[in-house]
Amino acid sequence: MITVKNISRRNFIKSIGLVSGGLILSCNFNSGSEDEKEPFVFNPKLYVQLNPDGSLILVATRSEMGQGIRTALTSVIADEMEADWSRVTVQQATGDVKFGDQNTDGSRSIRYLYESMRKVGATFKAMLITAAAKTWEVPESECTADNHFVVHTSGKKIGYGDLAEMAATLEVPKEVTLKSPENFKYIGKTLPSIDVENYANGSAVFGLDKRIADMKFVAIQRCPVTFGTVKSFDKSAALKVNGVLDVIEIPRMEKPFGALGGVAVIATNTWAAFKGKEALKVEWKFGENKDYDSEKYMEQIMGNVHKKGTVQKSTGDVESAFEKAHTIVESSFEAPLLVHAPMEVPNAVAWVQGDSCEVWAPTQDPQTARTEVADYLGIAEDKVTINITFLGGGFGRKSKPDYIVEAVAVSKAIKAPVQVIWSREDDIQHSYYHTVSAQYMKASLDENGKVTGWLHRFAFPSIESTFEPGTDEPQGWETHTASNIPYDLPNMQVETGKAPAHVRIGWLRSVINIPHGFSVNVFADELAHAAGMDPLEFRLKMIGEDRLEDTDGDYKYDTARLKYVLKKAAENAEWGKTLPEGHAYGIAVQYSFLSYVASVVEVSVIQGKVKVHNVFTVIDCGTAVNKDTIKSQLEGSAVFGMSLTYYGKITAKDGAIEQSNFDSYQMLRMPEAPKIHVEIVESNERPTGVGEPGVPVIAPAIINAIFKATGKRYYSLPLSDHNLV
Repeated sequence: MITVKNISRRNFIKSIGLVSGGLILSCNFNSGSEDEKEPFVFNPKLYVQLNPDGSLILVATRSEMGQGIRTALTSVIADEMEADWSRVTVQQATGDVKFGDQNTDGSRSIRYLYESMRKVGATFKAMLITAAAKTWEVPESECTADNHFVVHTSGKKIGYGDLAEMAATLEVPKEVTLKSPENFKYIGKTLPSIDVENYANGSAVFGLDKRIADMKFVAIQRCPVTFGTVKSFDKSAALKVNGVLDVIEIPRMEKPFGALGGVAVIATNTWAAFKGKEALKVEWKFGENKDYDSEKYMEQIMGNVHKKGTVQKSTGDVESAFEKAHTIVESSFEAPLLVHAPMEVPNAVAWVQGDSCEVWAPTQDPQTARTEVADYLGIAEDKVTINITFLGGGFGRKSKPDYIVEAVAVSKAIKAPVQVIWSREDDIQHSYYHTVSAQYMKASLDENGKVTGWLHRFAFPSIESTFEPGTDEPQGWETHTASNIPYDLPNMQVETGKAPAHVRIGWLRSVINIPHGFSVNVFADELAHAAGMDPLEFRLKMIGEDRLEDTDGDYKYDTARLKYVLKKAAENAEWGKTLPEGHAYGIAVQYSFLSYVASVVEVSVIQGKVKVHNVFTVIDCGTAVNKDTIKSQLEGSAVFGMSLTYYGKITAKDGAIEQSNFDSYQMLRMPEAPKIHVEIVESNERPTGVGEPGVPVIAPAIINAIFKATGKRYYSLPLSDHNLV
């Protein structure tokens, strides 16, 4: 239930950095409590302030990492209240449960907050109209709102700022009328980022930009083997580096988001801290992961998917279907460990003073950070302030606040403010990795090319292993991207196999959709070839009749919407046209984060080298709040997906990660970037995910195009392993 409260006269607004004097509303949609004396019991999600000068401030509760969430959130409120976009500014919230869920991942910020923001905007507008009607002593029905003014039928008008004080005295209406979509002025349009000027002029403060008085700079040497610990260390050479102040040991904290532990070098500047770290001599106790070898590990889990696994889903009788098959197709797929590698490495500023602590950090999940810090220090959470800076990329890495806990630990130890900075090598060699996977697929076709049986068996270290050490098999929620596929399959079985973890496993943009999107889409292409059918037509037949699938939750995936994006992407690419020699199209489609995405990719394979020329992507994400942001996200997804397809691979030898920087963990270069064509389906359905759904289709579409161009199918990533790029 969404409730909106007038909190203009309450003292707690100062705690979130707003000032009194205007109209301030809080919004909540978890509780219908009417306790006016204690507004925080409403668990408000966001706050908005209209000042007498007409300026409008939105407190953004989600983290900004380039996805444009601050602009999108703001525009929904501004649209419903008929506000002038040029009067809008955004203020970032601190991490606090009173704002509700602030975890900025899972492509869900707009999905979770869209309706509540609309109601806040509509409530503002209604109160301003009431205030104007009282001022003019006319019926409210004779007043309308238009671009930061309330206008009377007589033609007179009054600015929102002039109504703020009176509106602040009014009761909040319990019911408001939301705009019809055809009257939206910002929603569904193209708006530039509200932060773009600050990005351009350098005034936007990212984590690495943060400075406070007397701050020390810290670099930490960690054990090359995950969960290894310090046996002994010699700090004498480090202390001789000009600028190095001290060297201390940070013990490992055996928690999912605890510090890995190591030896911390404290210095007067970043360079000195890094050079001091290089001069350290540390002897490690490597622990039980010291023999981890990623090549041998792949052999191990591939063996596990070629024998009976744990059944996660079974419909019909897949074995019987295989026995009656006209044609059987079997394939195995490999996908390596991946790392997020955001442009801005993990970093955090922390200052522990007595029984309180203040942090400034680029974090996707400030509330978890707050909990972890409070738990480490043994203090109440209200003694911890987490200030959220801009993030220079996140991709899920900055949902895990281990780097924040490190900064707090050092600050506490030396009784001074510190900034812990990870190097690129730290980031690549000590992350929470996207899981490695082995997959086995088997399907049966009848004499008409119809799929009659489908077996999908896979093994990968579970994300759960980070939270429950010893977990050695994918968990139920990690199987949904294989079991809830949109194909009409009468006999289907999904199984999982054993895969113990030897590094920290975490979530990365698109999560398990990456390996499952890869295998399912490549396998579907392989089946089309076996059936002698066009890959597009084969998929449309596999999806079958228009229907709503009975999936968990109140969002049901709609096969008609899935088929539409598939056909639209093909239409935009002119699927079937004659391409230059050596060129070919590949296609893939995926339902993820409640959105429907299809991509057609044009590649050429000339003298054994692959080049992607065009990517045609179509997304149906329901109501498109900001088309400019969505387009950018899909463009970024294509480049992100191509980086993983071309180069993404983390390997381990003797327990240590072998890659260290962008020379060994390469990203897509600008000359390699294709032309990216994005179409957003017009829709009034509820908004769904945007940031992640564009990634999983890229790798399989490229692999399918390579097959079309060369006749050779590749079952493992990245392409650099096959000397194709």
